[in-house]
Amino acid sequence: MIAPISAAARPRIPAPAPASIAPPTPTTLRSTYEANRENAAEAARMADAHGDRSRAATDRWMAAPARQLLTFDGRGSGQAVEVLGDLLKADHIAVLVPGSDTSLDTYDRFHRAAQALHDRTGPDTAVIAWLGYETPVTISTTVLTPTRAEQAAPHLRAFIGELRGLVGDSTSVALICHSYGSVVCARAVTDLDAVDDMALIGSPGTGADSAAALHTSARVWAARGTDDWIGMVPHTRSDFFGTTLGFGTDPTSRSFGAHVFTAGPAGHSDYFTPNSTSLKNLAHITQGAFPEETHA
Repeated sequence: MIAPISAAARPRIPAPAPASIAPPTPTTLRSTYEANRENAAEAARMADAHGDRSRAATDRWMAAPARQLLTFDGRGSGQAVEVLGDLLKADHIAVLVPGSDTSLDTYDRFHRAAQALHDRTGPDTAVIAWLGYETPVTISTTVLTPTRAEQAAPHLRAFIGELRGLVGDSTSVALICHSYGSVVCARAVTDLDAVDDMALIGSPGTGADSAAALHTSARVWAARGTDDWIGMVPHTRSDFFGTTLGFGTDPTSRSFGAHVFTAGPAGHSDYFTPNSTSLKNLAHITQGAFPEETHA
């Protein structure tokens, strides 16, 4: 399995290297979950011995018997890929790709988003929380450049390939990409035919001028809540001394050409609020149905 990129934001926290596991098969999936839970439990012991009680508590939470971890890396800011639901029986799978400031230390927020979507879609759907990259910090120059996305995209792309190998072609796969995660997704899906739908929510842009320029067979959806501050961010892209700043065209604009759906009054962190318009429509997309559109 493609190992997560090692995070370095908190390198002082000791943790074991990720478990060395082959890509899971239907017969080895349970042992994959078990190996990663054991790794999280060892990470908890090491963090506890080091005196970091907060990280130790998070690692123990991740190691709970009910957790279904496809990968776990407790080093640095940490990474994990977790399944909610029955992956092998699901008719539909959603892969959530987070934006900035997501790490093991804030994983509970990401987990709640995945749980809310799974609760909305029901037992025929599995939701995967994919924290498989070192996300940028919101208040930093890193969040303005595609560097982290370029590093992450090959890992997401490889993961989707392994996922297809595990569940087959009859199961639909949707990418739900929040904020900077939409930059990651845009790079991962180029010339990839393993994704059925891709939803860009609260996106700063993708780095592409249009949905067609993404070169993906997936249906491309986009939404922004009326209370999302990302709408005030200039959707521009410029090159300065070999560094690209900004991500270009707003995915919710007519010129981008995505299917734009209603997100209601969602703020930047509110797209997965239970009973919200945005969550309802993300559930529709996950299940291959059409949400409420405003224009295409």
